[in-house]
Amino acid sequence: MNPSNPLESIYYINIPKLELTSCNSFEIDPTIPLPVQKKVSEASGNFNPQEIEPEQILAGMLTILAYDSKNAHLDYYRSILKKVKPNLKKELCEAAILKTKNEDYDLAEEIFRALIGFDPDDVAIMLNMALFLDQRADSYRNSGLFDDADAYDADAYSYYEQAMNAEPPLPDVYFNVGFYYMKQHKYREAKDSFETYLALTCETSDEEMGENGVYKKERAQEIINNINNQNMDDESFKAAYDLISSGQEEKGLEQIRDFLQSNSKGWNGWFMLGWGLRRLERYSEAKQAFLEALKCGGDTNSDTYNELSLCYVQEHDFDEAKKCLMKAFELEPESTKVISNLGYLALAQGNKQEARNYFTTVLEFDPKDKIAAAELMKLEQEGE
Repeated sequence: MNPSNPLESIYYINIPKLELTSCNSFEIDPTIPLPVQKKVSEASGNFNPQEIEPEQILAGMLTILAYDSKNAHLDYYRSILKKVKPNLKKELCEAAILKTKNEDYDLAEEIFRALIGFDPDDVAIMLNMALFLDQRADSYRNSGLFDDADAYDADAYSYYEQAMNAEPPLPDVYFNVGFYYMKQHKYREAKDSFETYLALTCETSDEEMGENGVYKKERAQEIINNINNQNMDDESFKAAYDLISSGQEEKGLEQIRDFLQSNSKGWNGWFMLGWGLRRLERYSEAKQAFLEALKCGGDTNSDTYNELSLCYVQEHDFDEAKKCLMKAFELEPESTKVISNLGYLALAQGNKQEARNYFTTVLEFDPKDKIAAAELMKLEQEGE
């Protein structure tokens, strides 16, 4: 059973005592109702209290912690879970991370929400929840589901914000939120976040930080330097992105041209110019802007090659488009966006079997990619 409202899978019972572990009995307060998770095969309203298994009650408590934050008995349910399952938090964390790696996002989200309800003050759990929601937003965006992606981005930020407000501060929160801001093209906020991370770790020795910690410090400084060198926190640059992404391309192009007057050596300005022109279907001009971006350092960014390929496709220069997409693939081999575009290029060239292979690969990375699934269905209907 997968109800739209998870609380619909819960019913309550009152019992005086129940053995919740195989070793010890646990006295139950008979005045407080216990949530019970329905079995999949259980008919609505038709259950026998004598057949209830302890695991159903534990699962019911976790569902309440995950989805009913205003329940009056949350503390009581937490106390039972902590006594009956002393290692529950560790087990749930490991399960959530495993489900995320396996891209079983629905179940992973349910576990993370249960974790938040189980220990709402644990900053590490808040951070992991934010990272999960951030990753799920990327998955939706790569599948072309932009409204869902935006919703998950907003949800992720709410957890990042809670984690940033925690005391004492956890440095890793600022390191990860820096990348969140980079994805949102909020470079000034990203720079501030990475600078905060470095400030919080400046008195920690390399030995204490460990290899991964040292890498993070170096990476944070590298990004700060790049933002400074490219003037990516410039107001004109940010305004150009905001305008272009909101459909006001002409106004955005005015802003980015102003930016390029004093920042012509950086690839990001040329990329933004090309992006705006490409959205306006001015492919020849966009192509020149993307080529300029490559000359100025954009050759390490897969998006530059991906965008340039779209211009070549419109000019029917499929060979150059393929070269660009393969460069993008080398830089980001798990990008479903790039792999999908390779599929569309194959279709444009009449190579339907090759297209099928690319769209199949997309679904291997993201089984919920609706666009790739739709293209495969079209190919099957055509008998290819």
